[in-house]
Amino acid sequence: MKAIVTVLGKDKVGIIADVAIIMKEFGVNICDISQTLMQEYFTMIMLVDLSAATVDFATLQKELAARGMEIGVDIRIQHQDLFDSMHKI
Repeated sequence: MKAIVTVLGKDKVGIIADVAIIMKEFGVNICDISQTLMQEYFTMIMLVDLSAATVDFATLQKELAARGMEIGVDIRIQHQDLFDSMHKI
C-alpha cells in the first residue's frame, strides 16, 4: 500500500531529516520526494510505501502529526487511493 505525505510550514534546518527518521523507525520506504521553498515556507510531498511498515496507518498518522507539532510544521498522510480520488478532475 502506498500513501502521500505532505509537509507544510516555515522553513528551518532538519525538516526532511525529522520526517525521514520517522519513516525509518516504522519501516516505511520513501519512494519519491519533492520539496520546494515558497519564500520562507517549506513544502514537501512524499510518496511512501507502507507494505513493510511496523505500525498501522492510524499510529503512523498520529506519530507524524505529533512530530510536526514538535518541529512547527503540519505533517499529514493520506492513502494514495484517497489522494488520487480527491485530485481527479
